[in-house]
Amino acid sequence: MSYPSPRTPAPARLRRQPQQERSRRRLQDALDAADRIVAREGVEALTTTRIAREAGTSVGSLYRYFPDRDAIVSALALRFLDAFEDLMDEVVAAASRERWDDPAAVLLDAFVARWRAEPGYRALWLGRHLTPPLLDADRENNRILADGIRRILVAQGHADDGEDTARRCLVAVLCADAVLHEAFRIDPDGDPRLLEDATVLLRSYLATFAPTSAPHPDDPSAPLPTRTTR
Repeated sequence: MSYPSPRTPAPARLRRQPQQERSRRRLQDALDAADRIVAREGVEALTTTRIAREAGTSVGSLYRYFPDRDAIVSALALRFLDAFEDLMDEVVAAASRERWDDPAAVLLDAFVARWRAEPGYRALWLGRHLTPPLLDADRENNRILADGIRRILVAQGHADDGEDTARRCLVAVLCADAVLHEAFRIDPDGDPRLLEDATVLLRSYLATFAPTSAPHPDDPSAPLPTRTTR
């Protein structure tokens, strides 16, 4: 699955919003530079001086858009979250077209691929000291994933759409996310045993999400018949 191109960060996180293409490119170059530094050395290594040097620009140019280093971290986190939300939209769209016998495995595969493909994203969320903006971004990340799971389960006919489903999807995310954090803290590619455990955990919990009325057997979202052995 391909990942969408990141967007320009939301205006609220910027000191000023770039209007011209050249300015937007300069802003993206600064965030690309921050991404590379975080991927190589972690969030603690980020400074405006390092970012400016990596991006081939001046510190003064950075301050035109970002009031401080934390604002750069927040903008980078928002860029990751925008791309992640687009990814979840793609998965939800696929769920409305396809029949999945194991939604938990599909979801975990997409999430794990995201962590593997984006070392900067991984480093942000595995950093030892999460700043308040990063904590906010982490909560938003979980909300996006939970909402994606809700939409997928509803599209696949595995759950009713409502507050109970939304709450339980968030619980599923919080549990699986804790296991995934530990898996990628142990191994940059994700500890395979913990990843399998996360899949089992999510699969078992999602199996309890039964809709109040069973779909018609001809409905493509209807559960597959269970084969019994005599």
